[in-house]
Amino acid sequence: MTQLLRVYGWLGALRLARDWVATRMTMPQARLVRRPLYLRGRRWMQIGPGLTTGPGLRLDAFPISPENGPVLRIGRDVQINDYVHIGAVHSVIIGDRVLIASKVFISDHNHGKTKGPGAHDHPNIPPISRQLVHAEVVIEDDVWIGEFVSVLPGVRIGKGSIVGTMSVVTRDVPAYTMVAGSPARILKRFNFAMSAWEKV
Repeated sequence: MTQLLRVYGWLGALRLARDWVATRMTMPQARLVRRPLYLRGRRWMQIGPGLTTGPGLRLDAFPISPENGPVLRIGRDVQINDYVHIGAVHSVIIGDRVLIASKVFISDHNHGKTKGPGAHDHPNIPPISRQLVHAEVVIEDDVWIGEFVSVLPGVRIGKGSIVGTMSVVTRDVPAYTMVAGSPARILKRFNFAMSAWEKV
């Protein structure tokens, strides 16, 4: 108790106790879900055991095809920090032991078609009225995503990868690579023989 008070102070310890009790009552499979928490479309989410979150997490799941089941799947022992927003209408899959820093945005959809063959949505149509264009997002096991990162539709982030702060991930990230930038590009790969991250 003394250590808890030293780390969090009285007010922080009371908040922690409140959040722990609320977690046990509403999401018993989770480790700790801090409040406030915003869940929309809970029945379209599949959340694995051991989830830990910071305050302000927003999860939205609104399937375009409800017969397909959950559109947001979160694996085991995932840690999601403060003010993260994840939106799914088709498929967002987050693997096991993923660490997501604060203020990250992950989405499998956009408002309006702006690329590819066929007619694109007209800019005079209000964005909210444009068709939802979607593509699956997969974040594999043991990925670390830094602060202020955006992960856009159609992206797969490979196992054990690191995404640097303020990156915009617009294309697939191979396993065991380190990426950063807007758009994100590969900076390093992990060399298993040398047990070291090497520049590319």
